[in-house]
Amino acid sequence: MGNHDIAHGMRVVREGPRQAPPVLLIHGSGASGASWGPVAEALTTRHHVIRVDLPGCGQSPPVRSYAVPGLAARVAALLDDLGVRQVAVAGHSSGGYVATALAEQRPELVRSLALVSTGPGLDALLPQPFAVRALLAPPLGPLLWLRRPDGVIRKGIRATAACDVAIPDELIADLKTMTYRAFRKVLRGNSAYVAERSVPDRLAGLGVPVLVIFGAADPRWDPASAKRYEKVPGARVELLPGVGHLPMLEAPEATSELLVRFAVLPSA
Repeated sequence: MGNHDIAHGMRVVREGPRQAPPVLLIHGSGASGASWGPVAEALTTRHHVIRVDLPGCGQSPPVRSYAVPGLAARVAALLDDLGVRQVAVAGHSSGGYVATALAEQRPELVRSLALVSTGPGLDALLPQPFAVRALLAPPLGPLLWLRRPDGVIRKGIRATAACDVAIPDELIADLKTMTYRAFRKVLRGNSAYVAERSVPDRLAGLGVPVLVIFGAADPRWDPASAKRYEKVPGARVELLPGVGHLPMLEAPEATSELLVRFAVLPSA
């Protein structure tokens, strides 16, 4: 792993040549920058890759508010401190909400935007697998959360994939650091953001190049809902066959290639 530090309440990892085009990778709810591991490795040869652990996730300390616009403002302040300009931003799942909010607040900062498995609206959410629901909902959720062994965490992650997927040990370790209370607050913040206005509606007037990557077998969000992003002028929508909610881990080569060809180098 490259150089890392804590800034603006977030752990940040920087990899690849600093003079290369910058790419920011934002993880989904409860995960960490480690979820982007295979994709980051593919990008670092020609890009300055920046990964963050959002507040309360991974190695980042908790904060009072997990409202999406506030998280995006923290990310913007971090990029300003790093002297990063015109960054390609990729967000996985709810990380796409933070990425979208960043583009809303600072359109001059975001060169292109890639949303990976990011549900466009709450009505696109599918019934969740039992392994996931058991960890999230009271009364069992708080008790299971405290006692969850590595095997239970892996089972919960794999329940969102469409195939047997290798899960980085670092990601498991990061997931174990997050508290149940913080996770519930993160989920509420995400729901409030997308309930106020759908992601396609937010993006439609921004003029930022948009790439949408969805697993055609995503068990978390209805894959057909990816078509809603077509209302965004010029948006490109890609469905990956046989892939679930975790394209970065299930199909890292295909995901990396799409990011390089469009999100990272939109003019290529």
